[in-house]
Amino acid sequence: MTSQAIRNPITDQLLTPANSAVIMIDYQPVQVNSVLSMDQELLVDNIVRVAKIARTYGLPIVVSTVKVKTGQNKPFIPELQAVLPRDGAIDRTTINAWEDTEFVEAVKATGRKKLLMTALWTEACLTFPALDAMREGYEVYPVVDAVGGTSTMAHEAALDRVEQAGAKLVSWVQLICELQRDWARTATVKPFTDILFDPHVPFLAAERRGSERRSG
Repeated sequence: MTSQAIRNPITDQLLTPANSAVIMIDYQPVQVNSVLSMDQELLVDNIVRVAKIARTYGLPIVVSTVKVKTGQNKPFIPELQAVLPRDGAIDRTTINAWEDTEFVEAVKATGRKKLLMTALWTEACLTFPALDAMREGYEVYPVVDAVGGTSTMAHEAALDRVEQAGAKLVSWVQLICELQRDWARTATVKPFTDILFDPHVPFLAAERRGSERRSG
């Protein structure tokens, strides 16, 4: 049971804490409340998990909101404010974040080429910057269970579009496992298990219910 030497964390083809950044776009109340492609509570839980994963593994996080400074929209949701600093969000007027100068500068400043992209909605605020970022040489990884659209059809069509353009779809569970990679990396094992085995994680709750029925 000997692990191989840790690969170069910058050039590794897989996601590592040293080659990836997290992008979060428009997780604001009005956008969350308009998502119909998945359960809204689960969506919020999942984006919070993504934020916790990023903090655990030290990934740069670029957070952006739309029309907060104009007074037409509220800041990002309180559940994310509990994990991320509220004053770090880049506010825009553009639907496509890649058409906002400060946003693009913030992404470039991370120095990372693998972008774990999350946004509301999938069909607009995820798709447009994902396509533009890939055109500029970035690898884009949409976290599919932490994004949502105004309908299931819109969400799925958008994911198909970005995947056909070269995006690499991941889930939050895949993400945390890919960053951890080895139980011998003990510094992050405790937060890994706290996030992955949270009692609110749906598949674990279902397994517990099944175990209770079998034991009863």
